[in-house]
Amino acid sequence: MTLKQELYKQCLEFVDNRFTTIQNTIKEIQESLTSETKSSAGDKHETGRAMLQLEREKAGNQLVEIEKIKTLLLKIEVKNSSKTIGLGSVVYTTQANYFIAISAGELENKNDKFYAISASTPIGKLLMGKTVGDEIEFRQQVFIIDNVL
Repeated sequence: MTLKQELYKQCLEFVDNRFTTIQNTIKEIQESLTSETKSSAGDKHETGRAMLQLEREKAGNQLVEIEKIKTLLLKIEVKNSSKTIGLGSVVYTTQANYFIAISAGELENKNDKFYAISASTPIGKLLMGKTVGDEIEFRQQVFIIDNVL
């Protein structure tokens, strides 16, 4: 498995774990709504139900977002390689290493650290379209692009 395929696999696992967590949250909220019976404290009961419904709506929105992220991730072609940074690129810089895909935090591969970032993040926007040897400035730091896979 290539480095790019390994980082991609880790991003997929990140998305799948988030998806499962959100689905479980929705299921728990649904069970709470179903099991809650009308108590003698009517207003308190209604407030509790309203809070649960708000939580369910919030979790539903998170589910939609994670599905969008997975759709974007599935469009990335990890077998292709380009010297110009784009979606799916592995980028080595003098400051840090990046995988341009989705925002999934820090990934590791054979003692190397990579930050999985979206192309729409501030650093992602600066990196897109650049090539080896280009410089970018981010948060008062100058980064030189060492390698692009």
